[in-house]
Parts: sequence; C-alpha cells; structure tokens
Amino acid sequence: MRPDELDDAVRETLSHQVAVARPLSADPAGQAIRRANRIRRRRTAGGLALAAVATVLVSTGMAQLGDDSGGQGTPIVVIGDPDPSVRPIPSATVAAPAPSPGTSVDLLVGGTLISADGERLELAGVGPAEAVHLLPGDAGWLVVGAPTTAGRSLWVAQRDGLVQVLLAGAGAIVVAPDGRQVAWRDGTNLLVAGVVGTQLIGPVRTPLPADAEPVRFVGDSVLVRLDPGRAGHALWRPGAGQLTVGTDRSTLSVYGALPDGRLVGQFSAAATRKTCLAVLDPKRDLKRVGTGCGPQLSQDGAGGISPDGRWLLVNGWVGKATRALLVDLHRLGPDLTAVPAGPPLTGAVAWMTESDATYVDGAGQLVRVDVDRVRAGKPAQPAPVPGVQPGDRPVLVTGS
Repeated sequence: MRPDELDDAVRETLSHQVAVARPLSADPAGQAIRRANRIRRRRTAGGLALAAVATVLVSTGMAQLGDDSGGQGTPIVVIGDPDPSVRPIPSATVAAPAPSPGTSVDLLVGGTLISADGERLELAGVGPAEAVHLLPGDAGWLVVGAPTTAGRSLWVAQRDGLVQVLLAGAGAIVVAPDGRQVAWRDGTNLLVAGVVGTQLIGPVRTPLPADAEPVRFVGDSVLVRLDPGRAGHALWRPGAGQLTVGTDRSTLSVYGALPDGRLVGQFSAAATRKTCLAVLDPKRDLKRVGTGCGPQLSQDGAGGISPDGRWLLVNGWVGKATRALLVDLHRLGPDLTAVPAGPPLTGAVAWMTESDATYVDGAGQLVRVDVDRVRAGKPAQPAPVPGVQPGDRPVLVTGS
C-alpha cells in the first residue's frame, strides 16, 4: 500500500470514531430526574401521613363538640391563628346581581354579609348567627353564633373575607357596643377579654351562680341576668372581685342605657300585675330611680333605646295583637303612653339616628321606623330584603 493510501485510511477511521457518541460515565440529566422522583415520593408519603393525622384531630374535635355535656366544658379560645400560611385566604366577592336599591343597614344573611349599598362578602366557615358587631376602626366584624347542642361560637371576620374562630363551645356571649370587649359563660364561670385585632387578650373570670348568664356591657362592667326564667340582675366589675348579687330582684329585662349611663328595664308591678318600665342606676347597685306604667309590654326582652335616650322601641299589645311600640322615655311616669310603631320586632334594633330605627320582624323582613311618621299615626310597614330568598333570616350589624 502506498503511503498516501495509508494516510487516507487512518483519517477515515479517526473521523468515524469522532462521529460515534460515546456513553458518558455519569449522566447528569438522569441523575436529576431520579432525584426528583425520589423527592416526589417522599413528599407524597409525608402528605398522606399529615392528612391521616389531620383526620384524626378533626374527628376528635367533632367528638368533643358533640359531647352532650351542655357546653359546660372549657371552650376553645384561639389567640390568633396558629398557622395562617397553610390556609388559602378567601377574598371579597361581589355577587351579581347585587341587591338593589339596597337597605338602610348592613346585614348578615347565612354566611354572606350584605352592605347597605348592596355589596356581598362571603364569609366561609361562619355558621348560623344571632348577632353581628362591627369591629373598631371598621376593621371587620364579630359574629356571635346561634346556640347549638355544643354551645355557641364566636368568629372574627376581616374585610378580606378571612374568618377565624375565637370561641367554641361557650355559653351566652355578649359583645361591648364598641366591639372592644367580649364576655361569655364558660361552665360555671363568667369571663371577660379584650378584643385586639383577631385576638382575645387578658381574660378575667369570676364564678357564676347556676343559670346566670351575661346579657350586656354597662361601660366596662357586665350585666348578668341571675335567672333567665325569672327576675333579677347583678353587675360584675372585672378586677373588683367576684360577682356580688345586689338588691335588684324584680327586673325582668334591660333594654339599654341612657346617655348618662343609667339603664332602662322592665319589671312586673305586683299590685296591678302590669309590666312597667324602670330607670336603674348602675352606680347604686341597680337601684330603681324612676318608673312608668301604662301600656302592656311583652316579656320577650326585645327592644332598643335611641342614641339620645328619648325613644324606646319595645314589643307590647294593642288590643289582642302584639305590635312594636314607640315609648317616649322623657314622659316616664304614672301615665306612660305608647303608640304602635310596626310589626313585632325580633333581635337587635339598629338606631341610625335619634329618630330613625331599623329592625327585623318575625317574617325576616326589614322594618324602618321613622319616629315623626309613627307619632303622626303611620306605623312602619315591613319590606323584603332585596336579593334575599324566602326563609332566610337577616341579622342586623350593630356597632359604630
């Protein structure tokens, strides 16, 4: 073979060797894929384990809430959210069509907050409610749950729709008018705590008599009904010792406070068997300092006082029919009179001004009372809430 032919053969052999891809001793891509598969398998196994643990915990919690102890156990108090990052944060949603033309007040219907201008905010996790209070600074709402076999719940709902549980399995729950304090019965104790953001802080407690329950705040004190089926109230001042039962043994219910702090309640006059109104002084152990009798009042405890302390909306009888009555508290005396104001009220009364009030009647409709029209002989008429289905029961949002 000639030298030039040998050179050509060598070049051709080398070129073929270069063109053939040799397998790498280490495969970086394959190693990455195998590593990812191993991580995925570990995460899947870990997720299944956590799900099993969560199922056990939820089942245990439901069993505890379903315990027929009558709510006498210690309620759950959540001081903030243990780990809010693991839950999706719901956002405000505006449903279409929005109620039109709107209402004079904000309402909670089911788990939906409906503002006066018709906007809707879904509050996931909120159960049936009996009261809704605005938080300070318009930061959200405190929602008091309706009574159940497991007790009552208290939720805090923020403006973005995030809902957190503050209390569960509690007895009666009351919220201060400014939304800064909460009182509730826990077994044989009465507790009071401050509300800061989404937390209950600084709880203080005192023993309670059997069947007694908180009914409202009077300043920083808590008014306690001694026996829901009978008469008598007492005031507890947190930090001043245990609850002491005073001289008030005849007041059936308390409707609210006058601008000077005195309370207006109902009592039964033994001599005439009529229900009368009384002004009670909380600084003098709820001593009765004024009375007025006249119209026959209902003993259901529903009612509300105007911000200026002049008007009381309360249920009573006109003939044999139950009606909401408008009472002029400036004329409290032996000849107390009242005028029919509308159908019987249920739940809270929201006074928008000194002469304009709104409440919900027994059919779940809104009744707006104009004092001047009622005094002129034109009782208010109920109106359905726009966008609310029959059978849904609105709850007024109160507070300022």
